[in-house]
Amino acid sequence: MTNKIMYFIANWKMYGNLKSLNTLDKVIRFSKSKEIKKGRLIYCPPYTLISSFLKKFENCLIDIGGQNCHESEDYGSHTGFVNSKMLKSSGANYVILGHSENRQKGETDKLINLKIKSAIKSKLKVIFCIGETLSEKKRKKTKSILSKQIKLGLKKIKKKSNIFVAYEPVWSIGTGKIPKIDELEQTVEFIKKKFKGKLPKILYGGSVNPENIRNLKKITNLDGFLIGGASQNSKKFIDIVKKTYN
Repeated sequence: MTNKIMYFIANWKMYGNLKSLNTLDKVIRFSKSKEIKKGRLIYCPPYTLISSFLKKFENCLIDIGGQNCHESEDYGSHTGFVNSKMLKSSGANYVILGHSENRQKGETDKLINLKIKSAIKSKLKVIFCIGETLSEKKRKKTKSILSKQIKLGLKKIKKKSNIFVAYEPVWSIGTGKIPKIDELEQTVEFIKKKFKGKLPKILYGGSVNPENIRNLKKITNLDGFLIGGASQNSKKFIDIVKKTYN
């Protein structure tokens, strides 16, 4: 059982419409109850739903984030994109950057670095995702991959107090597989040591669900979880929070 503040970030990915808002009523009631303990809930819906989520959550303490942003701080000819300034003005306080699904579509460490700098200037809190592929894990490259992603992704960023580092092994996302607990504990400790005492909050993401949360919560040096598919189901999301504290 843990007693510390833990962050539960719901990444809805490309899911949801206005009818989906009705499924959030259970989470809203839960957020106002004593059962939530010290949990902090943050929803990152698609851009199209941010303003609707904001209105839905206006009488509770659930926060809002975006799932990505363009690297440019200014408006411009970038059809289909949204920058950090636009996210902030829409009511978002967080943004997920460097997610492996976007890295696999061509996002480089250099590009992610530019996005993080832009997000910080817009006063957004950044959920910075890092993680290795199955091939890299089998070749025992996990630490070198994570080191590179951290070094390049956070290059020339001095203030890291508003950055969450989310360790999301690529091979775990959507597969139902999670790292062995002792391996995960060592990896999280390795990530923390990379910051030489100036510790950001460390999250774990990758197939987090109500069934494996009892094992995952044993990682005492974690500060929370980035939750994908399970967060789209209010009961499962609530169960994850409850089981983290019980």
